[in-house]
Amino acid sequence: MTITVLTIDDSKAIRDMVAFSLQPHGYRVIGAADGAEGLERLRAERPALVITDLNMPVMNGLDFIRNARQDAAGSGIPIVMLTTESKPELKAEGKAAGATGWINKPFDAAMLVSVTKKLAG
Repeated sequence: MTITVLTIDDSKAIRDMVAFSLQPHGYRVIGAADGAEGLERLRAERPALVITDLNMPVMNGLDFIRNARQDAAGSGIPIVMLTTESKPELKAEGKAAGATGWINKPFDAAMLVSVTKKLAG
C-alpha cells in the first residue's frame, strides 16, 4: 500500500521539491496551492501526512491547520509546517493550532524523508 503525503504551498517549485525528495522513497505526493485547496484534497485523499507552508493566499497554513483539526478528515493526521518563518511565537501559534512539527526552508531532503518516515510510516 502506497503512503500518500499532501504538500500545501503556493510555490510550485517547493511542492515539486517535496515530491522529488519523497517519491524515490515510495511516497505518493499530492499537492495543493493554498489552504482551501488543501482542505479539499485532505477530505478527498485522506493522506497519512500533511506538509504545509505558512504564508499562502486564500487560506494560510495556520488557518488550514485549525480547519483541518475541526474536520473529521484531519483528525489524527500529522501536520508539519514547512516555512521560512522561524519566530518562536509563530511556532507556538502553530503548535496551539495543532501542528505536529515545524521545518524551516530551505529544507534538507534527508531530514524531510526522516520526518516523513517517522510520522507517516
